[in-house]
Amino acid sequence: MANALPHILVTGSTRGIGAAIVDSLRGRARVVGHGRTDGPEVVGADLSDLAAADRLWQAALARLDGRIDVLVNNAGVFEPVSVDASLEDWQAGWTRTMQINLQASADLCRAAIRHWRERGTGGRIVNIASRAAYRGDSPAHWHYAASKAGMVGMTKSIARGFAAEGILAFAVCPGFTMTGMAEDYLSSRGGEKLLADIPLGRVADPAEVASAAAYLALEAPASMTGAVIDINGASFVR
Repeated sequence: MANALPHILVTGSTRGIGAAIVDSLRGRARVVGHGRTDGPEVVGADLSDLAAADRLWQAALARLDGRIDVLVNNAGVFEPVSVDASLEDWQAGWTRTMQINLQASADLCRAAIRHWRERGTGGRIVNIASRAAYRGDSPAHWHYAASKAGMVGMTKSIARGFAAEGILAFAVCPGFTMTGMAEDYLSSRGGEKLLADIPLGRVADPAEVASAAAYLALEAPASMTGAVIDINGASFVR
């Protein structure tokens, strides 16, 4: 990485925070993104498929000439499921959210760690989690909060387990961010009431989250491994 632009895979890169992360890395890294369909700078993969994360990694690796230095796990879903839903629908909602938000991220982290071990180079993982990992979420989004708490725990475990090999792991925990998902949620839950719970008085801009992710991907000192950065307008402080 010292002699060339770092090679970075960013999942969920076609909109919102992921697109802002790609923009923030432009000119500073060679980036391959991920979305639902293939594109010039995007690998298409449906992460609800158990095998998709591995296929995504291999396709991104091929596009990046066999080398990935940084993995940014940003892809995720925020889909409600009520406790009053049928058991079948309840479990389907949990399974889908856990698969996309946590299992696919874990599969990509595993692939990255094995890649860096094989190359003997070390690397960086940046996991985009959520304020919900610590604060919880609505009665219809237990599964989302649980998936993001799992992502934070996974990040810390990777940091502790692989730092000696030069493999670093960080997480970012945004609160409400003005993406399509957040806009829908704000409107459905009463935007003014939610904003009143944010001391800053507004939700975050995707570029604010992206700046932190880019810093962790490219500049953060190694001693920060295991760190979690909160970006929530002081709506939850630890």
